Amino acid sequence: MIDLTIIWAAIIAFAVAAYVVMDGFDLGIGILFPTFRVGGERDRAMNSIAPVWDGNETWLVLGGGGLMAAFPLAYAIVLPALYAPLIAMLLGLVFRGVAFEFRWRDPGHRRFWDIAFCGGSVVATFAQGITLGALLQGIHVEGRAYGGGWWDWLTPFTLLTGVSLMSGYALLGAGWLIWKTDGPTQAHARKHARMLTIALVGAIVAVSTATPFLDASYYQRWFGWPGVLAAAQMPLLVAIAAFILWRSIDLGRDWLPFAMTLILFGLSMAGLAISIWPDVIPGRVSIWDAAAPERSQVFMLIGAGLLVPVILAYTAWAYWVFRGKVDETGYH
Repeated sequence: MIDLTIIWAAIIAFAVAAYVVMDGFDLGIGILFPTFRVGGERDRAMNSIAPVWDGNETWLVLGGGGLMAAFPLAYAIVLPALYAPLIAMLLGLVFRGVAFEFRWRDPGHRRFWDIAFCGGSVVATFAQGITLGALLQGIHVEGRAYGGGWWDWLTPFTLLTGVSLMSGYALLGAGWLIWKTDGPTQAHARKHARMLTIALVGAIVAVSTATPFLDASYYQRWFGWPGVLAAAQMPLLVAIAAFILWRSIDLGRDWLPFAMTLILFGLSMAGLAISIWPDVIPGRVSIWDAAAPERSQVFMLIGAGLLVPVILAYTAWAYWVFRGKVDETGYH
């Protein structure tokens, strides 16, 4: 028998992963933006993401909308628990989007729009990291509603996950620029990538060390049977991926640093899945407890089955068309 709840959990997990992969690198470029020289370097960085950045956010809409429709109880608990960081994330994305468009159309105030582009990227990324940390550390639930306080989301652990995600997105951005640019911009991106590789590996170690001790269920899933089989392989896989990433930064294959950073993100998301499965609110609400009625899931699955392939096809086509290197005037 097909379990629609698991299918919808997989769809939402895929949407979140796609958003992290696709919007992560352009948020990372925003984080790194002040370090690039005014003029050609900044224009190249912006042009490298201009054709795809707004389409990347489609996956955020799918993930959030899917959570509300397929797991309404989880949505009703998570939203009031994380109002502040979620609103901050949305405002950051708005500022980034407005700044992206206006820096070309209002050159007289380009410095202001550059600051807004960077600030929006930093706020959106940091808020996403805090949201992840708040979910991992646990949300207080009373009955079928959020039972915690306004500031429960703000802890040392959530600040750690916020800074960690910023380092990860910045490394994705540097890897993207290594792939898509050449000359001084690429050399600048390589320099950042070396430092950010160390920062990201340190962040992965710090978060991975702290997570099993947040809740006894995490510890059991990681170090109990059979979870220990996967947990034992993670440090080795992360070390191998980080070593290849470090070596690839100076190699001639410009796409490899970006690809290896994606692998590090994939391993991190696999670790997250091991920690929380099968809960949608860790330690409190499982995916089956939070699921919408079966008829609703079937109805939504028909729509998702039609739209997701279209989104994938459009996204693949956009990346294929703009697959070359970029200069101050655009792709070539």
